[in-house]
Amino acid sequence: MANVVIVGAQWGDEGKGKIVDVFTEFAQVVVRFQGGNNAGHTLVVNGEKTILHLIPSGILNPGVTCVIGNGVVIDPEVCLEEIRQLKSKGFLKKDGDLAISETAHVILPYHKRIDILREERKGAGKIGTTGRGIGPAYEDKMARMGIRMGDLIEPELLKKRLESVLPEKNEYIEKILGGQAFGLDEIFDAYAQFGRELSRYVKNTAILLREANKKKKNILFEGAQGTSLDVDHGTYPFVTSSNTVAGSACCGSGIGPTEIDGVVGITKAYTTRVGSGPFPTELNDAVGEHLRNEGAEFGSTTGRPRRCGWLDLVVLRHAVRVNGLTGLVVTKVDILSGLKTIKVCTAYKYRGKTLKEFPASIDILNECEPVYETLKGWTEKLSGIKKLPKLPPAAQRYLKKIEKDLGVPIIMVSVGPSRDEQIFIKNPFK
Repeated sequence: MANVVIVGAQWGDEGKGKIVDVFTEFAQVVVRFQGGNNAGHTLVVNGEKTILHLIPSGILNPGVTCVIGNGVVIDPEVCLEEIRQLKSKGFLKKDGDLAISETAHVILPYHKRIDILREERKGAGKIGTTGRGIGPAYEDKMARMGIRMGDLIEPELLKKRLESVLPEKNEYIEKILGGQAFGLDEIFDAYAQFGRELSRYVKNTAILLREANKKKKNILFEGAQGTSLDVDHGTYPFVTSSNTVAGSACCGSGIGPTEIDGVVGITKAYTTRVGSGPFPTELNDAVGEHLRNEGAEFGSTTGRPRRCGWLDLVVLRHAVRVNGLTGLVVTKVDILSGLKTIKVCTAYKYRGKTLKEFPASIDILNECEPVYETLKGWTEKLSGIKKLPKLPPAAQRYLKKIEKDLGVPIIMVSVGPSRDEQIFIKNPFK
């Protein structure tokens, strides 16, 4: 038995969905433990693309139980649409394949309206949220005024909670943000129906996971976004509203830290970022366009073009430290094919000083200039390669550079978008 956490080691969009799908072959349970439908995981199986926002990527594997943990904030309408989409493709054949925590918080329409109106008011200083109500839902959770999945499936409780919360939300929307208020019945009628449809999946998932541990089942914990978007350890305030690091797997699912056996970080062979915030290695040139176009760097949730740049080892060192990474997966190495030279950021320059570690202050980070080491590129296509020694020598040197600098073994290299396009080096479940 082994329990493994998978997290993003950069600013998200590292290809976690595909890697979770691949590793799910060795797991019996897959758990999503934080975030909301602001995260999108894209999977390509047998040439068919599936994009998931809430349901764990392991759902494409038969016989796997997928859990949406208590640390996730759930938009019921999005969740139901995802369920319908999966069923239409022949997945999620049994209700028992999916379990939703009864203590996960619900995203309501007023959360989304507040999110959008706030961003509009900030103008040029906006954070770049997806407008899906994630942040305001987490705010209500911490303010102890949230509505949870256990409330959603009980109409009397749902109405009681809405009667308590909605007047304050409407006052804030109207008087502070200048928006339109909601009627209680319009929310209650729609969400009570959502609750009825989702009730078959809602249960005490912490007990489910405890029973899985007792039965020696392998559990994979699937993170969303990336380390540098963590609300505590990321580029605050240009971050998401939850803890994206590995420690959140325990809080967001209801298992203890002594039950985690390994933490795998996912990084692209280069760096991308969506939304506002500092990005020291960003490239606004032909190389940046190459990475964006060849890597199809457009958000799976929003469609927004991603900002692209060279690999940043300072960011990755930070991820190694705060997550306690025991293994690394490098994705999209194939996208670097065709570049004559490849740069890697090994440190930052800040007011005459060399910084090897990621600064906590974005005011410092905004002034940092990357210190690059230039490596030789390669022209060969990598698709279809299954063994590390078969990679071009320059690609092998690039990977060894990453491994040596970070002090963490690379356990897998992805060389294409499909499920079978990777070099498997070590199984984290063994």
